[in-house]
Amino acid sequence: MNDILVIGAGYTGMMAAHGIALRNSDARVTLLNPTDRFNERLRQHQVAAGQELGDHRIPRIVAPAGIRFVEGWAAAIDAQARAVTLADGRELRYDVLVYAIGSATQPMKGAFTIDDPNLAERLRAHPEGMLTVCGAGLTGVEAAAEIAEAYPRMTVRLLSRGEPGSMMGPGARAHVMRALDRLGVEVRTGVRVAEVLPDAVVLEGGERVPTDTTLWTTGVRVPPLAAEAGIATDDTGRVLVDATLRSVSHPEVYAIGDAAAIRQGYGVIHGTCQSGIPSAAHAAESITRRLHGKAPKPFRFGYFHQPVSLGRKDAVIQFTRPDDTPGRWYLKGRAAIAYKEAVSSSPFTFFRSRRAIPARMTGRTGGRRNRLAA
Repeated sequence: MNDILVIGAGYTGMMAAHGIALRNSDARVTLLNPTDRFNERLRQHQVAAGQELGDHRIPRIVAPAGIRFVEGWAAAIDAQARAVTLADGRELRYDVLVYAIGSATQPMKGAFTIDDPNLAERLRAHPEGMLTVCGAGLTGVEAAAEIAEAYPRMTVRLLSRGEPGSMMGPGARAHVMRALDRLGVEVRTGVRVAEVLPDAVVLEGGERVPTDTTLWTTGVRVPPLAAEAGIATDDTGRVLVDATLRSVSHPEVYAIGDAAAIRQGYGVIHGTCQSGIPSAAHAAESITRRLHGKAPKPFRFGYFHQPVSLGRKDAVIQFTRPDDTPGRWYLKGRAAIAYKEAVSSSPFTFFRSRRAIPARMTGRTGGRRNRLAA
């Protein structure tokens, strides 16, 4: 019997573990995660604004599929011995390892990050204070809008080098700016933060912008676990994989989601749930095919949307080309809210399904044939 170990129980790790377990009755699947509560990362901006989310416990979710759950931190990987050592000294051995540890915002000293559990408490303690959000990517925009709506007496500033929603088309981008203006968010572009102090952020050039709380939403880091184990990675720490999502240096290791450097015809995929879940489903199929003596198929993926919440009463969805450049169409308002909510909740349907999860999660895989079919 094959022992398959999945490190990380985010959206990608959960998807991979279920996909493998439901396809392979002769495999023992173990899922390792630091906590037994599933983190709805797509809704982290809601948590920051003080909203309570559902209490989704991983053991209850994975039990119907026969997956063994282990709570603990992976401290080191011994790729030679095929073993993972936990922070408390326990050891988990594997025949196949699925590396799904994800990524996190690269923190700036003195600032909170969106996944910091202390952020919500800090905002509740200063409901009429000043919050400075650094970075106007999708995370920064969602956080600024959500918090401004939840705390109408709070001064919320958004600082960035570029325009909020710059990756979107002009129509969707204009809707983002109107929403931020409606919510009273002060937007300042063309600036770069050099330092974060307890009562101010210092811009390049020396200007001080007063603040009570600073939220940092730009820059991403991948934990060095794979690199420290001698597994081939790129300069950001993502595992280098072949077309089937298998490590180029260690064939018993598969990497998915944010932790993998997955190359497509338009470049390396950037980490999102949109690309992570299909990569997890495909890795499950690749592993299954190899266990059954069949040749795996190459992974192909194309983006199809950029969904953004603008508080609880508004949203915008920019539909994209497979390379993630903006297309012509977008949704806004109630239609966008309904779409975004469906996207944010849909993984649980797959996790709890007793049927094998399909590897082809989307028809938008970047090839001419599939673009026409989509």
